[in-house]
Amino acid sequence: MTLRVGVLVSGSGTNLQALLDACAEPSFPARVALVGCNRAAAPALARAEAAGVAVCLADRIAIPRRADRQHALVNALQASKIGLVVLAGFDEILEPDFVAAYSGRILNTHPSLLPAFGGTMHAVAQALEHGVKVSGCTIHLVTDDLDSGPILLQASVDVHHDDDVASLHARIREREHQLLPSAVRAFAEGRVRIEGRRARVIASNESSVASCQLSVDPSDNLATDH
Repeated sequence: MTLRVGVLVSGSGTNLQALLDACAEPSFPARVALVGCNRAAAPALARAEAAGVAVCLADRIAIPRRADRQHALVNALQASKIGLVVLAGFDEILEPDFVAAYSGRILNTHPSLLPAFGGTMHAVAQALEHGVKVSGCTIHLVTDDLDSGPILLQASVDVHHDDDVASLHARIREREHQLLPSAVRAFAEGRVRIEGRRARVIASNESSVASCQLSVDPSDNLATDH
């Protein structure tokens, strides 16, 4: 069974590409079945087209109200029987109705070691302004509390004395490209455990010990291809 993933993007789509590349491996337990985008000029759309993935465009100009855009995206995700939603450089805060529709099934990538520098689109710049010596990235579950959902995976990146936003962000993205497929794989294989505000990704040899506590049943045809 293969988990059907929907990826929401707004920009260049490098994290989307990392996930598409991972999904191209025959043994990977998920595939990107839909890409949702809120910017008609986003380069990520070309990546989806090149991979033959369906796209839902809910453009900011064509659909000015955020709630209307996200309603269109939820409808498209549900019509595509998406089991997991991944925010990969998506520049909108999700409406409560969206979060409720996919509660426990939304992952986000954030370019800092949360909870540091959360709740902003300028985390890398803020890290440099504060003179941190170590930054990094976080993959976490999305809740109504912005950038505060259970953390699945993190990776650290040393900050160099001569870094600017572009150079530091580039190294952080390299780690995001590694972490995101790992998080999606763990989710697809039922290896994520939620314990209050904390999340744990168990090793693959432990995955048969207990059932996944997230609200995705691998036998549910809304979540998987058979």
